[in-house]
Amino acid sequence: MNMNYGSMGPGAMVRCRQCSSSITAMPGARAVQCMQCSCVTRVSGRGRQQHGYGQGYGNGGGMLMPPMRPTPAFGGGRGKKRAVLIGIKYTNRRSCELRGPINDVKCMRYLLTERFGFPNDCVLILTDEERNPCRQPTKDNIRMAMHWLVQGCSYGDSLVFQFSGLGAQVPDDDGDELDGMDEALCPVDSFQQGPILDDEINEAIVRPLVHGVKLHAIVDACHSATVLDLPYQCTVSKQTGRWRWRDERPMTGACKGTTGGQAVLISGSSNGKSNMSVLPEPYATIGAMTHSFIRAVECEPRTTYGRLLTSMRAIMRDSSGNCNLQGPIGGSIRKVANFSGVEEPQLSSAYKFDVEREPFCM
Repeated sequence: MNMNYGSMGPGAMVRCRQCSSSITAMPGARAVQCMQCSCVTRVSGRGRQQHGYGQGYGNGGGMLMPPMRPTPAFGGGRGKKRAVLIGIKYTNRRSCELRGPINDVKCMRYLLTERFGFPNDCVLILTDEERNPCRQPTKDNIRMAMHWLVQGCSYGDSLVFQFSGLGAQVPDDDGDELDGMDEALCPVDSFQQGPILDDEINEAIVRPLVHGVKLHAIVDACHSATVLDLPYQCTVSKQTGRWRWRDERPMTGACKGTTGGQAVLISGSSNGKSNMSVLPEPYATIGAMTHSFIRAVECEPRTTYGRLLTSMRAIMRDSSGNCNLQGPIGGSIRKVANFSGVEEPQLSSAYKFDVEREPFCM
């Protein structure tokens, strides 16, 4: 079964906004990534609509692809606790191969199954080390995985979405971003198919959440601070050291919340640059964001969101670069690699709540 949209017609040509290289945009693509400089460029609405697409599915009327429904071969259980874990090294991609994302996924799976009771068959893993084509982190497979995660969600469901890899930014074209930029996650085939923009991610795994469903997203990627497009952001005050909320709702009034459920994104503010430094081959590595999250949970299993973020912040500021996770997987990892350039953690949410009192649980 052909799971891409290349058969819908010829692609449009787009000029990279940074290096001016010519890039072929697949039909329906909203953004493309340049193979020369990795910059992401917006595809104009006219270029998307010439292939016969109607008005948008998205929050701001932008053109989103219809949901990718999982095929029978996609698999995955349907328990009340489900997770999608994505780790991408971008093997053999010039100048941007990462170390750490695969171990991020392995350690997160161990945490979810051993500490939070997630059934093994309800944890879906996509990495570029997987031999099964359905488990490769392509754009279409990630779309299907997001649909699988939230499909038929009901009261009491606990969902987890993890992404460890590259992120990107592209100028906003519908006025629903306060900073004027959309954020995106880069699948393994982003040079061919383009990245997945934040409003598509919001539409896929945030909007479907009904009352009593809770989603936690843990994202370790540059430009990932608001990649779920949630309306409220919680950051630490440099003056008081306390966590405080900031309203990120757009002036356009575009809806970015859930359908009654709760969505929480744990990500990080960064210097805007990913760290592509490659560690020597003998070192097993893990991403700094994932390491701080898992370590903080291990140190205080019954914590609040506020204490979790404070603990993550302290761990990130430890400059030793050594990994000290527990368990058979974490125990074999020696180094922490800050490939996303994250400087400190932050939290985004569909609703504001008291982070100092609300218990953290997945």
